[in-house]
Amino acid sequence: MPEPVSPPPLPVTWRPSKPRFVAYGVAAVIVLGSVVMALLIADPFKLPDRVAIVAFGCAVAYVLHLLGRVRVEADDEGITVVNAMRTHRYSWPEVIDVTLLVGDPWPKIDFSDGRTIGAMGIQGSEKPRARRATAELAALIRERGEAREN
Repeated sequence: MPEPVSPPPLPVTWRPSKPRFVAYGVAAVIVLGSVVMALLIADPFKLPDRVAIVAFGCAVAYVLHLLGRVRVEADDEGITVVNAMRTHRYSWPEVIDVTLLVGDPWPKIDFSDGRTIGAMGIQGSEKPRARRATAELAALIRERGEAREN
């Protein structure tokens, strides 16, 4: 059985490291590539075509930004889960549990109203780091959340 983890000092933010660098690195390459392509593309393509190429590259970079910005933040009032498309804010009494099963892409957080959301800010692919972050979040939930142990 893994040794218990004490809750980290608040505020704390968990975010993936490698996927974040990959997302922003690829976004930079795509934007740069679309600009170079727009400048060097053959003559039949006019200005609107070139602008569209750069705009498409920027749109792809924006989607990658949405994936790169994911995180889980905990403070005295509760937790904020920033996923690719939505940001969720919950107070500590609403949070019941967090679980990360082997093979899951990210942990799932359970709430008192029966909802469950994925916390993309803790990436299961970063195995030791994800286990540690999940254990820290679980310790905070035990300390401050609905699942308090008396």
